[in-house]
Amino acid sequence: MAGMATHVITGAGSGIGAAVARRLHTRGDDLVLHARNVGRARELAAEFPGARTLVGDLADPARLSWALSHQTLPDRVDSLLHIAGVVDLGPVGDLTPKTWRHQLDVNLIAPAELTRLFLPQLRAARGHVLFVNSGAGLRASADWSAYAASKHGLKALADSLRQEEHAQGVRVTTVYPGRTATSMQVRVHQQEGREYDAADWIDPESVATTIVTALDLPRDAELTDVTVRPGR
Repeated sequence: MAGMATHVITGAGSGIGAAVARRLHTRGDDLVLHARNVGRARELAAEFPGARTLVGDLADPARLSWALSHQTLPDRVDSLLHIAGVVDLGPVGDLTPKTWRHQLDVNLIAPAELTRLFLPQLRAARGHVLFVNSGAGLRASADWSAYAASKHGLKALADSLRQEEHAQGVRVTTVYPGRTATSMQVRVHQQEGREYDAADWIDPESVATTIVTALDLPRDAELTDVTVRPGR
């Protein structure tokens, strides 16, 4: 992706998303950073000078179209990077519809809706849609049903989108990181009742390297599915 590319990024406030945003910002690309509210947008704008922000609540996908219609969208989108996500563990016997719904909304339906809203710009730019999935998008363990279902769904979204948009020159990549040293991982360990040591898990910078590599791949090739596992 040579020259001044424009990237729309969700989840740029922490973890993998922040690492990717820093990498692209440092090299001079244009960033459009999604935030769930105006306060978070201000923080992101301060952290990434020159970046634009878009405000909308991923937990309420039905209102994203309305929210974005009241803001200035970028004319060009070279990549849409879906990195935001939520996790809430529990056995099927305990999970309520509210817990299921929240994870499905943020992790699956919101990415589908944002993709729909930005597809005209992505097609025009022959751009790239990248989904940060999870090992849970390929196999589900005990207590992970709702999160894994949202991520299995995200894989289906990416696979369908890739076939639908291939002729338009839109590339679609899914990255499946194993456990990564982020604030989300701290929460997972709390929910599992386990001690957390960041050194046990993948550095977000390593996942960021994978993502930027996929974006920068020459046009004759497309990284479709990439699994990144802890090397220790």
